[in-house]
Amino acid sequence: MTQTAEQFKEAISLCKSVFINKMIDYGSAWRILRTSSLTDQIYIKANRIRSIQEKEITKVDEGVEPEFIGIVNYSVMALIQLEQGIGKIDDFSHKKLEELYDKHIGISTSLMENKNHDYDEAWRNMRISSLDDIILMKLLRIKQIEDNKGKTIVSEGLDANYQDIINYSLFALIKLAEEKA
Repeated sequence: MTQTAEQFKEAISLCKSVFINKMIDYGSAWRILRTSSLTDQIYIKANRIRSIQEKEITKVDEGVEPEFIGIVNYSVMALIQLEQGIGKIDDFSHKKLEELYDKHIGISTSLMENKNHDYDEAWRNMRISSLDDIILMKLLRIKQIEDNKGKTIVSEGLDANYQDIINYSLFALIKLAEEKA
């Protein structure tokens, strides 16, 4: 397994652990959210990261790592909602939601592997601030697609944008872990 694959797997494990623990705490209350609401939740987290990077001071004692984890998990939730539609609280078992989580993370991981091969790990030379900026740009694209009722002429759809957001967030988590090491 390559270094990137191993680091990606570790970052996914961290995100999934938070997802599972929050599912235990809150159940699947998020199933009631429309994808546009999940998009806004992701936007809030990405915007907070940018705010922290620009201000360099926080008044809430949480860094950017939990925000990137949240972006990954909300993006997976959005992909599940796109596939399954809006649901009701506890309409799926925890096991089923974990399976859906793994499915969408697996699709995103395959996408990362293909793009990482073609782009020759260019993300490793990027700044975390640039990764966040790209996430914000992708969110603005998603909002426009949502405003267009999901229709695009030549552009990727919602799912591809959420998958890219997952991958950029996981890259940021890897870079943050490398900074700590």
